[in-house]
Amino acid sequence: MKIIPLNDRVLVKSVEAEEKTASGIFIPQTSQEKTQIAEVIAIGDSEDIKVKPGQKILHDKYAGTQVKADGTDYLIVAAADILAVIE
Repeated sequence: MKIIPLNDRVLVKSVEAEEKTASGIFIPQTSQEKTQIAEVIAIGDSEDIKVKPGQKILHDKYAGTQVKADGTDYLIVAAADILAVIE
């Protein structure tokens, strides 16, 4: 199944959070915070969207709608909820 966002929406896939700290302590999955970093998978057809597929972005913590396709979790966010591009 292929998901194509409409208008000013962006389809992103969350980047997995680090499982251990810099000092080597492992953090259990249950105590990790929800990551705000994601990779852009597809963009809508609005000219106001400033990101491109493949870029890593930082989005608002509580933004978007979660969807699941072919066993993979995605998030559809509005372009206004994208805070920064990560290089």
